[in-house]
Amino acid sequence: MNRFSPTLSIYLGRHFLLAFFGLLAVVVGMILLFDTIELMRRAVRAEDLGFATLLWMAVMKLPHTVQDTLPFAIMIAMMYALFRLSRSHELVVIRSAGLSVWQFLAPPVILAGIIGAVNLAIVDPVSASMYDTYKRMEEGLIRSNKATLNIGQGGLWLREADADAAKVVHADYVRQEGDILFLTRVAIFESDAGEHLSRRFEAATGQLVEGFLRLDDVWDMVPGKKTEFHDQYFLPTAITLGQVQNSFEAPETMSFWTLPTFIKFSIASGFSALPHRLYWHSLLASPFMLCAMVLVAAAFCLTANARHSNWAIRGTAGLATGFLLYFFSRFTYALGLSATLPLVLAAWAPAAVAGLLGLTYLFHREDG
Repeated sequence: MNRFSPTLSIYLGRHFLLAFFGLLAVVVGMILLFDTIELMRRAVRAEDLGFATLLWMAVMKLPHTVQDTLPFAIMIAMMYALFRLSRSHELVVIRSAGLSVWQFLAPPVILAGIIGAVNLAIVDPVSASMYDTYKRMEEGLIRSNKATLNIGQGGLWLREADADAAKVVHADYVRQEGDILFLTRVAIFESDAGEHLSRRFEAATGQLVEGFLRLDDVWDMVPGKKTEFHDQYFLPTAITLGQVQNSFEAPETMSFWTLPTFIKFSIASGFSALPHRLYWHSLLASPFMLCAMVLVAAAFCLTANARHSNWAIRGTAGLATGFLLYFFSRFTYALGLSATLPLVLAAWAPAAVAGLLGLTYLFHREDG
């Protein structure tokens, strides 16, 4: 067994990193360009929405989109690094020195794992925060939603507005049982068209049923009038239970570190946390997916005595395989969201399949 040289390891790792960051810069520029154009198209009907605002929205969305392209960036960077080493005959010299494919691939695989870990621990929280800002700007500036809902550890916040009035509902604790949403410690603020407070309700408990909010032990406060107490009060609302269920923060707007706490909160409130659990597992599997993509790239581009005339064919086949793996990951993710596949299988299957694909071919070429 030949001892692996640290100098050669650094040299191979440098080739891989230069290719990766160079490709990443190109991808970032293209994503920013196309996202800005798409936002300009969608904002045609929006008033007073300047180019600077749209560009800022594209920047806020950028890290999230780049995260989705990381497996492709890793794969193409590895293919390009192997191409350069082969064209300069360095790959032939390295292989002739007796190094096995596993020694040769160790630096890129380790670096891909480090990139995945850094993305998971550091980049993802920043990306989630920026994507949350983008989603809020999109809802307010482009979609102009009149009803806004948010459920988190701070309880339920609900805003419903029309041309004449608006009301904001807050509950410290929510719990779903069947088709009814139970609320605890409810505060409701009503305002007129000029956004002046016109009425306030304080209730010990409440229930959201179809068409109205049923409040129990209610204090009814109107400025300039005597406070009234009601055993029960029915407040009309257009908000439905389905809208509340869909109002949970999108998994993409929450970081890897905060998702477990939110999942516990959701389950305790009686809501399904399947999208958030699936997204958390897919994040956990992402470093392994990046390592697997290095092996897939090597399976197509690391062959003994490869002639330059075959690079186009092998490169195209590698890219096609990458796209197939991407669609496979989206397919299993959709099956996981619909509960057709077990959650762990849906999240981890793409990384497992990609890794086994690369390992199988490399074992066959090197040790078969």
